Amino acid sequence: MRLLLVEDDRLLAEGLIGQLEKAGFSVDWAKTAKDATSLGVQEDYRGVVLDLGLPDGNGLEVLKTWRGKQVHCPVLILTARGDWQDKVSGLKAGADDYLAKPFQLEELIARLNAIIRRSEGRVDSTLKAGRLELDENRQVLKTADGTEHSLTGTEFRLLRCLMSRPGQVFSKDQLMEQLYSLNDTPNENVIEAYIRRLRKLVGAESILTRRGQGYLFNEVV
Repeated sequence: MRLLLVEDDRLLAEGLIGQLEKAGFSVDWAKTAKDATSLGVQEDYRGVVLDLGLPDGNGLEVLKTWRGKQVHCPVLILTARGDWQDKVSGLKAGADDYLAKPFQLEELIARLNAIIRRSEGRVDSTLKAGRLELDENRQVLKTADGTEHSLTGTEFRLLRCLMSRPGQVFSKDQLMEQLYSLNDTPNENVIEAYIRRLRKLVGAESILTRRGQGYLFNEVV
């Protein structure tokens, strides 16, 4: 699941990126309002963490630009503690939640997951599709017989992407975009390798290939 982090503080951003990756996200990092505006419009993100205080502009203006261009991914804004006007302005501009600095990383990740779940029409951290259940907090897959399987970070991100939108065909390029950040350079055959590994867990009939198009998760099995 791909995420955009907009934060000009390098030390804070690097710490966040490490924790967000452990939580199952692939993270792109923008340090300026200009870069954030461009990336938000050009790329397909499942969520955004947006700091309002940027060196070349206000994060609120970035958010307004995204919403004006029909970018609807959920956004969590970061504000200065006690600045209620920023919070209200952010929510009015189209933010989905806010968090005041300083904050606990666990709370940021929990709030981020919550707004992403709401955007997908879910209320808890267990993603269910067909007879499979994916525990997002533990990154564990539960199969129909009740067996639990721990997943690697990449396996989790790929399966979550497919299970979150059953029946939707994802091309290899779309899956690569969700699995890796712009700084990664994965081998072009990596998707096929991980699909093979996941099929051993979920069954070949659960992840279908559409020749010339890509892959989809089949929940009717």
